[in-house]
Amino acid sequence: MKYKALLLALSLAATATAQRHETVLDEGWMFSRDKAQWENVRVPHDWAINGPFDKKWDLQVVAIEQNGEKEKTEKSGRSGSLPWIGEGHYKTTIRIPKSCKHAELVFDGAMSEPTVSVNGRRAGYWAYGYNAFKVDITPYVKTGDNTVEVDLNNVEESSRWYPGGGIYRPVTLVVTEDEARFETFETFAYTAKADRKLAEMKVTAKVAGNLNDGTMGVNIALYDQKGFIVAESHCNMTGTGDISTVLDVKKPQLWSPESPYLYKLVTKLYRDRKLIDRQTVNVGIRTATVTKEGGFQLNGQTRKFKGVCLHHDLGPLGAAINKAALIRQIKMMKAMGCDAIRTAHNMPSKMQMDICDSLGMMVMAESFDMWKYAKCKNGYARFFDEWGDRDIENLVKNHRNHPSIVMWSIGNEIPEQGMKGGKDIARRLQDLCHRLDPSRTVTQGMDRVDNAMHTGFAQVMDVPGFNYRLHKYEKGLKELPQGFLLGSETASTVSSRGVYKFPVEVSNKKTYADGQCNGYDTECCPWSNLPDDDWRWQDDYKQVIGEFVWTGYDYLGEPTPYDEYWPSRSSYFGICDLAGLPKDRYYLYRSKWNTKEHTVHLLPHWTWPDRKGKVTPVYCYTDGVEGELFVNGKSQGRVRKNKEGRLNRYRLRWNDVKYEPGEIRVVAYDAAGNKIGEDVKRTAGAPAELILTAEYADDNRKALTADGDDMAFVTVSLADKDGNFCPTADDELTFEVTGTGTYQAACNGDATSLEPFNGTQMKLFAGRLVVVVRSTKTPGIMTLKVTDKKRKLQKTIDIRTV
Repeated sequence: MKYKALLLALSLAATATAQRHETVLDEGWMFSRDKAQWENVRVPHDWAINGPFDKKWDLQVVAIEQNGEKEKTEKSGRSGSLPWIGEGHYKTTIRIPKSCKHAELVFDGAMSEPTVSVNGRRAGYWAYGYNAFKVDITPYVKTGDNTVEVDLNNVEESSRWYPGGGIYRPVTLVVTEDEARFETFETFAYTAKADRKLAEMKVTAKVAGNLNDGTMGVNIALYDQKGFIVAESHCNMTGTGDISTVLDVKKPQLWSPESPYLYKLVTKLYRDRKLIDRQTVNVGIRTATVTKEGGFQLNGQTRKFKGVCLHHDLGPLGAAINKAALIRQIKMMKAMGCDAIRTAHNMPSKMQMDICDSLGMMVMAESFDMWKYAKCKNGYARFFDEWGDRDIENLVKNHRNHPSIVMWSIGNEIPEQGMKGGKDIARRLQDLCHRLDPSRTVTQGMDRVDNAMHTGFAQVMDVPGFNYRLHKYEKGLKELPQGFLLGSETASTVSSRGVYKFPVEVSNKKTYADGQCNGYDTECCPWSNLPDDDWRWQDDYKQVIGEFVWTGYDYLGEPTPYDEYWPSRSSYFGICDLAGLPKDRYYLYRSKWNTKEHTVHLLPHWTWPDRKGKVTPVYCYTDGVEGELFVNGKSQGRVRKNKEGRLNRYRLRWNDVKYEPGEIRVVAYDAAGNKIGEDVKRTAGAPAELILTAEYADDNRKALTADGDDMAFVTVSLADKDGNFCPTADDELTFEVTGTGTYQAACNGDATSLEPFNGTQMKLFAGRLVVVVRSTKTPGIMTLKVTDKKRKLQKTIDIRTV
């Protein structure tokens, strides 16, 4: 076994003799909006994210049916108020070696309707900007330099949120030196059955090209993380190039969010015993089922989804994918106790799924926001008849090796759910998923539940997903043959980080003159609810198999409840804000979902110069069952969680506290009366110091990789002379980066801010903002300098690049 491990190491290291060459095309691109003026850019790239913000970019006069609107009104920030509409053009040069027999370009996504040309000749096209696709460029290339051009076109009113613009995901050039090769997207390994003693993994692949010259052979081996072969097969191949085998793995390491173990599947193709192609794919061993008796089971163990929905944008980075930013997102959600994400409402990137594989995050991979019936004038409905099946095929084939993906979603709030023929489309798409991947179930989010059940639309789904509609849960559980349901989209609670409104009221239609929402987490939308409402169903009914909260992070566009308010250009739904900073609601979910660590979190802040003597309710989010609150050392009494009232089961509340400057402190206790922790909020004085704290993708190394892509996220805040956080500070700060890094962006999480993300100045919002810096390819030290001219304060932080 040691000998085989050494062979693997030598084989993977010997790239000079490899028969397959895969090159990520990140540098050397030129970009233009008009093909007259060109600039150098790095891919992934989002042409629109730097703005400027302006309501003119996609001003719509529409009625949003999904929100229950009947009358058309002006919607100024629906798709982010950024200049994403129109054409964009990219070009680069690729070098093709003399030994090339086959070449293709693999795009992980380009927004949108990408047309790919090579040396002036059209080589390929794909309609859907969110999907991965490949283009065979073999007929169009020559030995040496070749010009690749990508033309994109974003049409107005084609999206209900900010889609971004450009080649916003990676592009890979794949060159093979033999006409016979493993076909892209066709190698598939899945777990047919598994326990701690034995796993059965089925592997299929397909060889394309010339199969008749010589004797062909295939070897498939599974390697563990130490480099040892744990299963191997010498496979036969059909005359059409199809390969199928079964690998038996003894004592497998099962993948789960708690133990995300990955194996390497290495497939090798031989002609006359000479290696002519090789693929390496990360795979995991795990089973995922949903039944009436067991609910959702991972590796045979019943669990409920503690999930969030995520849009594809990365806040101030826009749609341009970035590994460090994705890692930050997933780690933040896992620390909250979240174990699943739904890629709402679009197909995910491979990079995002790789990270979910390695960090341990289950995924519902979604496909469309519409089928034939248009939700917006120029949306995907234009393409569905011709492209719907092809898009599902690429979604499944591109991502089916990811163990993190446990379920496919074929749609979100599809209007056809209540229409004649809708269930037939649903059945067709679900059957297509099953044919391409027999190991996973299929769902979709339904919002017109009565209609969907009346037409039989809900009944055909493997997993009926309900978007909100808690008042329909009982009917669904009684009448649906599946015997269970999933909260495929829940809550839509709205809040602004660090902003509190008085009096504190539960409402589903509140708005305020400043365009903000209440941080007490008591406000939602007419169609939605509060987190507490979902948890009652999940805790009291085993047939409700979990939830996916709308949303894990704020995102660009859809500024409900301020769709008609200007300026407002991003959402309020997030558990974290657009900068990735946690709102109070983060700790509410953490108190319910994180069962490994205690949570004790007080709100609101305690700096209210205009509220002395006024009633200022205090909440505590904790996994404890009881707490005692003190104001300047004086007890306000003990409060215990109970089932009386909408907000008392999962929160501790003191509703009659009168504000006085000083300190509030809570002590939380478990059911046995043991103290589990405490939290303190203090009245802040005048700001006296800038505080800078950096987050890295690699927490242990505390440094960036000098690859030109790695990023650090620096939280900036103000504190008084005693170190107390100043929660109301809104000072304008300026930023400067020197050394071996560059300034990328800043974001303060304020949905009403029109300050450009790439500008080198921004106001604090509720006392905080985040500055994003990026590595270059030069190791060394970069220095971020933050200046508050108003207070005559300055602070620097050094970040290593290695």
